[in-house]
Amino acid sequence: MHGEPAFPDATMPYVNPDAPKGGRLVFGVLGTFDSLNPMIVKGLALPQIRGYVVESLLARGHDEPFTLYALLAESIETDAERSYVTFRINPKARFSDGTPVTAEDVLFSRELLRTKGRPNHRLFYAKITKAEALDARTVRFDLTGANDRELPLIIGLMPVLPKHATDEATFEETSLTAPIGSGPYRVGHVRAGTSITLTRNPDYWGRDLPINRGMWNFDEVRFEFFRDANTAFEAYKRGLYDFRIETEPLRWATGYDVPALREGKLVKEELANGQPQPSDFLVFNTRRPQFADIRVREALTLLLDFAWINKNYFFGLYRRSGSYFPGSELAAYGRPASPAELTLLQPYMSRLRPDILDGSYKLPQYDASGRDREALRRALGLLADAGYQISGNVLKHRQTGEPFSFEIMVTTRDQERIALIFARDLKRAGITARIRVVDAVQFDQRRIAFDFDMIQNRWDQSLSPGNEQAFYFGSAAADANGSRNYMGVKSPAVDAMIEALLKTRDQADFVAAVRALDRALMSGFYVIPVFNVPSQWVSRWTRIQRPERTSLSGILPETWWQAPDARRP
Repeated sequence: MHGEPAFPDATMPYVNPDAPKGGRLVFGVLGTFDSLNPMIVKGLALPQIRGYVVESLLARGHDEPFTLYALLAESIETDAERSYVTFRINPKARFSDGTPVTAEDVLFSRELLRTKGRPNHRLFYAKITKAEALDARTVRFDLTGANDRELPLIIGLMPVLPKHATDEATFEETSLTAPIGSGPYRVGHVRAGTSITLTRNPDYWGRDLPINRGMWNFDEVRFEFFRDANTAFEAYKRGLYDFRIETEPLRWATGYDVPALREGKLVKEELANGQPQPSDFLVFNTRRPQFADIRVREALTLLLDFAWINKNYFFGLYRRSGSYFPGSELAAYGRPASPAELTLLQPYMSRLRPDILDGSYKLPQYDASGRDREALRRALGLLADAGYQISGNVLKHRQTGEPFSFEIMVTTRDQERIALIFARDLKRAGITARIRVVDAVQFDQRRIAFDFDMIQNRWDQSLSPGNEQAFYFGSAAADANGSRNYMGVKSPAVDAMIEALLKTRDQADFVAAVRALDRALMSGFYVIPVFNVPSQWVSRWTRIQRPERTSLSGILPETWWQAPDARRP
């Protein structure tokens, strides 16, 4: 996406090129399935069909923000403006039934997914002005007018389906018919709603490609489905599947104390990576009059006692950052702005906090008592500046006498716990926060219509933020129901930084633009950071081994292998 690929020979540092082949890897999956097609909206399908069974023209390098390497395509051609992209298909490329992969398959896949695929497929593939086969193995996409430098990469990740073995008429319908792909595995045994087994294709055409070195090491990969989280965890402790990524702090802190852990048969690992850390925020709806004043929003940010929440609810496992890209090189929190950032931000200096620019701004630090007087004093000072005063233990507007109150809408038990503690903290400042618990459907309906005062939300960010940032934070999205600009940001500085990051061609300039965006967002106090997860919590049975080095994007089970002396229950 920016600059040059880090590994021209596609030798990746996060694999073991000498990993032994063979054995079986078992995933535990929470939920069920009724389809084997993850490329359509209808039904519940296994996402890993993509990659394991169905391939794309290019494959991700997982140690870079957004770099793709040759897979089905042996070469790629584009211009400096990325106004077109041409792919030359590897002559060895075959589907699992032995049929060669051709340009016609690529054109067929693009048209099928543009008309019947998932919404993201329809959106991006509709930007292609013209698609044509130059010969049996060469396909060219004209991208004139798209003005989207990501688009050649997005097309490179398009699933390639066999024209001869894909039924257009029934493509949008759920089906348990095994798809034919060109990947390293084929769909084997399927037990409806219960398990899916993928088996190695012994004739896989791409096993010797550089990008596949040290990958796809198991002869069989099975996915076992569990309807209930507790049942899934108990099954893991009995050894019925091989690893799990934990997301529950209580379970991570106390639930894995089993004999297998003490005997060394099972391990717990906290694995850091370079991705922006998953982060939850309390979101102000600035369309509401009580949150229109930035001083009010900053005051309420001072009142959330993260230290108490982390100690009493999360066993001290979480961290908190002011950044929208925490834990990554894109985060501006705690960093002074570079000359490149200052140049981008110069026209908007009046809208930016000096302490956010120089990196000295810090979220409030508490003693976990739930009674921090200094934070309360600072918050009341800001509220006084915004026209509020305490009257009989109630915060009221000085001119209208109206008490300061608002509603926090929640849909899960964890969200409710956070909201109740925040309401406790707010009460010390004379503010009444009402907690409204709604079901998931109502929550989503009200969220997309911006019908709330405050909600808890997470924007999942990557190391290659792009067009979606306008959908998250752009002014045009603030009044567009269904966008993810839940806070209602309308900021010329934010808009300009999104535009700047979309135009960059060099990685250093890109990082500067994203950090500048981060500073513009932080300066607006649109959210209250609640917590971020500093690492991946991973447990695995030691019969499964992994490379010493974790990739920039996190764990990759497709790089793991079975220990030679592995024993299963």
